[in-house]
Amino acid sequence: MSLPRIHPVTTNSWKKLQQHFEQIEGQSMFDWFCAHPERAEELSLSWDDFYLDYSKNRVTSETLSLLIELAKEVKLDEAISALFSAEKINETENKAVQHTALRDFDAMPDGVAKTLKRIKDFSDGVIKGEWKGVSGKQITDIVNIGIGGSDLGPQMVCDALRFYNSGLKVHFVSNVDGDHVMDKLRELKRDQTLFIVVSKSFSTQETLRNANTIREWFLGSMPESAMSNHFVAVSANEKAVVEFGIKEENIYPMWEWVGGRFSLWGAAGLSIACSIGYNNFEQLLRGAFAMDRHFRSAEFVQNMPVLLGLLSVWYNNFFNCESECIVPYSEYLKKLVPYLQQASMESNGKRTDRNGDVLNYDSGSIVWGSTGTNAQHAFFQLLHQGTRLVPADFICFKQSLHGNTEHQQILLANCFAQSEALLTGTQDSKVENSYQQFEGNKPSNTLLIDKLTPKSLGSLIAMYEHKIFVQGVIWNIYSFDQWGVELGKKIAKSTLKAIMEKDPNRSKNSSTAALIKKSV
Repeated sequence: MSLPRIHPVTTNSWKKLQQHFEQIEGQSMFDWFCAHPERAEELSLSWDDFYLDYSKNRVTSETLSLLIELAKEVKLDEAISALFSAEKINETENKAVQHTALRDFDAMPDGVAKTLKRIKDFSDGVIKGEWKGVSGKQITDIVNIGIGGSDLGPQMVCDALRFYNSGLKVHFVSNVDGDHVMDKLRELKRDQTLFIVVSKSFSTQETLRNANTIREWFLGSMPESAMSNHFVAVSANEKAVVEFGIKEENIYPMWEWVGGRFSLWGAAGLSIACSIGYNNFEQLLRGAFAMDRHFRSAEFVQNMPVLLGLLSVWYNNFFNCESECIVPYSEYLKKLVPYLQQASMESNGKRTDRNGDVLNYDSGSIVWGSTGTNAQHAFFQLLHQGTRLVPADFICFKQSLHGNTEHQQILLANCFAQSEALLTGTQDSKVENSYQQFEGNKPSNTLLIDKLTPKSLGSLIAMYEHKIFVQGVIWNIYSFDQWGVELGKKIAKSTLKAIMEKDPNRSKNSSTAALIKKSV
């Protein structure tokens, strides 16, 4: 089963949407609320412990009907079936896309189930002190060595769920910047630290350089035999891992059918299981699995990822919005935005459609943001009074984790007030001059979740994964390849030789040659 190959701009629904857009482009959401008091109730959706209010969007019931018509015309239903089919829908790399199988508790592949059992045994052993360092002391620190999806996902989850921490300190090394690596190492005791090297190919330059530097540091005062107590790998290249010095029994699989940016659900999440304990790790997976079932079964009009994806396309391709902002009102989620940047921009930052043609419409929104209320004192000025239209997602929780009710009330008040202010602007309020005027009519979604738990976080991440998939289906692009990261890597290899050999003339580009000359 392959993905449909339908050029969205040629569809009847797209043409109707363009005509409809021209009719409502200048209309006011505030007026719509005044004319339809039931709007907030009609344009909201409850699922599990999630409540999505999408009433503050520049859409009418007709807009939504046309967007759903577009989804049907590009055969989104077939694409969703293909996503869960285990077929090679990542056609440009000839790979299946099965990250959802890592959390499918109804039909989990045997290899995945066995790996989950190994993750449980490993993380339980480390947390309980049964896995000892070479000196016989308990492991106190875990260091995850990876980059991209092997770093951003696990790091985001560990940070988001640190309230549930098992007692182990978990660190992340990703940047090939040597100062970053050495700064981390000076905090650690060799005989009480366990290193997890995460790399599917075990050939990624940054990860291997960092892993080798750490290995050299470790062996500076430890025998090579101690590697078995302190080094574990997650990779698809067992041969290279063994050559590095890690024992076979310490190697966990990464499957070719799981893209790096979707890999936290499997053994790449080993650091997560150590950080929050296996039971919480499984709840994370079960939360994602619940969202998978919702995405597969709910009618489009009641489907959170579908609605969010359609709204994003509406702003990107009709209002010509270049970016969308994500503002979680929880400091625990401060790394969610960088994670979603990769998930979205690496997936949908494409210029060629599934027919091999260059796009004549925009794809791939720029994703950015930060946590509220900090963001309110930074870039909200642009959201409120800037010349660019930037749709925003507000994410908040009914309950705080530490039970400080007054803080949580202030936090929620700010979240709700900002979305209202974006909607209403100053309206008829008296302002002394144009500098104090707020236009309003700025769109936003508000996602209110009961509480930040491993399960709710899993559902939240999966919701955005599926939103990204919906966007890619409508834009008729392949969301699961990542050819865009290759060119810079290739050029970096020859540039490195020029720097090491102090020979700027090896570079064919005069600007690069000048930079090399200045650096050596």
